[in-house]
Amino acid sequence: MSKQQGGQRKGKTSVEGSKENFKKSYVKGNTPFKKAEPKPKKPSNPDEIRLNKYVANSGMCSRREADVHIATGLVSVNGKVITEMGYKVKIGDEVRYDGARINPEKKAYVLLNKPKGFATTTSEGKGRTVMDLVSNATSSRIKPIGRLGRNSKGLLLFTNDDAIVDKFTNSKNGVARLFHIELNKNLKLEDLKKIQEGFKVQGKLVAVEEISYIDGASKKEIGLKIKNTGNTIIRTIFDYLKYEIENLDCVAIGHLTKKDIPRGSWKHLTEQELNTLKML
Repeated sequence: MSKQQGGQRKGKTSVEGSKENFKKSYVKGNTPFKKAEPKPKKPSNPDEIRLNKYVANSGMCSRREADVHIATGLVSVNGKVITEMGYKVKIGDEVRYDGARINPEKKAYVLLNKPKGFATTTSEGKGRTVMDLVSNATSSRIKPIGRLGRNSKGLLLFTNDDAIVDKFTNSKNGVARLFHIELNKNLKLEDLKKIQEGFKVQGKLVAVEEISYIDGASKKEIGLKIKNTGNTIIRTIFDYLKYEIENLDCVAIGHLTKKDIPRGSWKHLTEQELNTLKML
């Protein structure tokens, strides 16, 4: 036997080498086939959220429990009962659980000391608005309760809590607001009494909670308390009695005051302030 033949016996044949190379290359999962590229995922719409998550975020229940409530027909979207799993809603949709409207955002309560020159509106294209002043207060979609005219100033409460909004707009109860008003001339005593007693304008009764002169000030300055959420009623009263309002300042909403809130600034209600407000 030649040395060359002996060397071939000690070495490996081409077939054996191929087998070993195959084991090294593919036995640990390295397939000889090219993997298919994953299909690109559809971009999610940031304005949409799964219905079960929406319900769970409102604090009503867990997401798993929300699936059960949806399946049993307890949840509606914009007036239509939804039982479809995976259904998506927009943040602005009206979602109700067992008839009650729910909100997936964290409840926020912001008290602003409004300066003059800002319109009380959430609409764009109205120049400077109160929404500009509270834009950095919270990520929740808060709205003002009631109105203050562009040239009026003082306290304005913002929230996304429907229960608090209902408390202010309740025609029987409401929440009292105290205004410091300065007129263009002294308010006659007979007119003050007329406002106290209430009177009709175009067949509608105009009434306030309280009215009085400001101690230590001229008779042009008065304090007036109403439960109406707007200040149109105040304008109506003094226009009817032939007075002009030169300055109107909301100095208190219920127990809430302007203390420690500079003009143009805002603060979040404390837990104690909120609890007191809910008990009014």
